[in-house]
Amino acid sequence: MKENVGKYIVSGNTKVDAVYHNLEWIITALAGTLVFIVFVMQVYRIPTGSMAETLRGSHFRLRCSECGYRYDYEFYPSGYKMAENTVPRQDLPVIPLFPRCPSCGWYEDSGQPSKVDGQFYTADGKPAPKRAVSRGDQIFVLKCIYQLFEPKRWDVIVFKNPIQPEINYIKRLVALPGERVEIIDGDIYINDHIARKPAKVQEELWMPIYNNDYQPVRTDGARFNGRRWEQPFEPTDQGWSLNADGPMVFSLTGGDRNAMRTLQYNPAKGNDFKAVYGYDPSQMIPMMPICSDLMLSYYVDLGTDSGIGAVLGKYGIRYRGMVDSSGQMSISRIGIDGAEEQLAAGPVFSATADQMALLRFANVDHKLILEYGVNKLEYDLGTGRDDAGKNRQSSPTAEIIGYGNAQLRHIKLMRDIYYTGAEDKRVMRAYEGKPLDLQKDEFFVCGDNSPNSYDARMWKEPTKANPGQTYRDGIVPRDYLVGKAFFVHFPGNWRFERQGWRIIPYLDGPPEPDGMKIIYGSDRFSAKPSNP
Repeated sequence: MKENVGKYIVSGNTKVDAVYHNLEWIITALAGTLVFIVFVMQVYRIPTGSMAETLRGSHFRLRCSECGYRYDYEFYPSGYKMAENTVPRQDLPVIPLFPRCPSCGWYEDSGQPSKVDGQFYTADGKPAPKRAVSRGDQIFVLKCIYQLFEPKRWDVIVFKNPIQPEINYIKRLVALPGERVEIIDGDIYINDHIARKPAKVQEELWMPIYNNDYQPVRTDGARFNGRRWEQPFEPTDQGWSLNADGPMVFSLTGGDRNAMRTLQYNPAKGNDFKAVYGYDPSQMIPMMPICSDLMLSYYVDLGTDSGIGAVLGKYGIRYRGMVDSSGQMSISRIGIDGAEEQLAAGPVFSATADQMALLRFANVDHKLILEYGVNKLEYDLGTGRDDAGKNRQSSPTAEIIGYGNAQLRHIKLMRDIYYTGAEDKRVMRAYEGKPLDLQKDEFFVCGDNSPNSYDARMWKEPTKANPGQTYRDGIVPRDYLVGKAFFVHFPGNWRFERQGWRIIPYLDGPPEPDGMKIIYGSDRFSAKPSNP
């Protein structure tokens, strides 16, 4: 009994003792929380759209009034004469004007202000619709990780802005100390070799060009990229039906291995291959470059004695990914004369004949990737700058090909992220022909929303250094690293007063979920070394 007496301080008054011990627990909890926040993890709210669509700042949630495709559009407080980082509670008309649907190309009539009353009206004189402004995503950031591990390429990092160190920025880390970084045709090159993105990062960064599940109700008028809407996939041979079970299902009948049937994507009828973002003002579209890293995907029910695949053209070279019902998959190069050179082949291990299976064929980061169900086949084109071809002026192409009997659903054409370089006059460093050599403790960062991100490519104000230190312009010094973003724990599009209480705020579900999620970066703990 005597051993326990010294462990407690008691006054003899039970109420006073209860208050004291409660305060003790509260102070201990606050101290633990303070230590956790200062040294381990902190919560940040994303203010702007420089990392969209990976991470969104304040934005409008839009749904195309013609095809129903859901997309986000950045909110600019300055357009409403509001202070920076303001998130208004009231609904507002959408400006900048005329957001464009990333799938069907429809320009939304968000209205224009009247000179009489200052209110927004559509072209037919009706009051412009007003929409709620959603907050930016709220994320967890590991603050201590770079005290224990070296930063890795493709991590999403938080750092003190070198030109305004009192402000924290968030970008993706693309180059490390001792490396030469150069942006060529939208890709990151490190020491003259393309830097390939880890698989989970790549999945986050695919952007829509066309999704066949979302087709306009009305196709007339000139607001679909300045013209009326037409199905952008065109059959060049007989045997294709683009209305097999409604307009969202394609079917194929006929042909053989030596007489493939082709569906060609026509960018003059659908969205073209420009590296545009539905999140950004549509006024930026004419300035955007062409992106030639593409992926075609669809679910297919493949009949017996049949084959199905896709052809993607980049730099004037066409590549074909093919699967047949006999259980073989292959990747080939197709010459100008139509001659085929097989690059890779392999068996289909799972039984997928006569069942719906997802087929995806991608040409990305100088690598060809063919997926069919759980099966995967790859071919490396090489990491040098010209290994994928030299004719960059050649327009990319996309085709669906096949023979026999097949039915296709959920057809999508996607493009890779495109880091703007020499074609963007604001870019000052690390563009083609002017690489940047990073020195000790220097890092280079870019935003995922590349054409609308003010990052290391563009910083022109002098870097502000810590006392006794000197830093070069255009880099993030090690001293300014704060931590690694790793989880969206409170998506910005959730509003309690509008949507009610939800324990886990997954809001939309398939096909475009944007709720709580992991923020993918480097394959940090992978045993397999990453490519340069």
